[in-house]
Amino acid sequence: MSKEVSELVITRLKAERRAWRTDHPHGFVAKPTTKEDGTVDLLKWVCEIPGPQGCPWEEGTYTLHMDFSHDYPMKPPKCQFKPVLPHPNVYPSGTVCLSILNEEEDWKSSITVKQILLGIQKLLKDEPNIESPAQYEPCNQYKNNRQEYLKKAREFAASLKKQPQ
Repeated sequence: MSKEVSELVITRLKAERRAWRTDHPHGFVAKPTTKEDGTVDLLKWVCEIPGPQGCPWEEGTYTLHMDFSHDYPMKPPKCQFKPVLPHPNVYPSGTVCLSILNEEEDWKSSITVKQILLGIQKLLKDEPNIESPAQYEPCNQYKNNRQEYLKKAREFAASLKKQPQ
C-alpha cells in the first residue's frame, strides 16, 4: 500500500464522517469503531439502519458493519449485517448483495456512506431481487410461501426492536 493511497482513503473517510455528522437520515447511525489503543479506526464503521416503514422489516433496527479497504473509494466497502438477516439478498455471512456495493456493477467512487445506508434500507423495503439470491432458504420461502417469509421477517424485526432511550 502506498502512502498516497492511504492518505486518499483517510481524507475521504474523514470527509464522510464530517458530512454524516452534519446531515444524516433520522434513526440511522454510522460511526467509526475504536481500536484497542483508544484511537479511531476509520476503516471499520458500525452502523444502524432503521427498518423502513410499511414493510415486514419496519420494527427492527439493524446493525451493519462497514469495512473499507485500502482501495476505497475505488472499491466499495464490505457491508455485513450482524446478526445476519434472513433476506434473499443477504448472504449467510451477513454480507449485503446490492449492485451499488459491487464494483463490477453499479459502484461509483462518488457514492457516499449515506447513499449506501439508504440503498440498503431501500433493499429491505422493496421486493427482494430473487434473480440474484444470496441465501437459498429465504429466497425459496419468498417464492413458494410468501406468508411464511413475511411472518419470519416480522418476527426477526421484532427481535431487533430498539428500546427507547
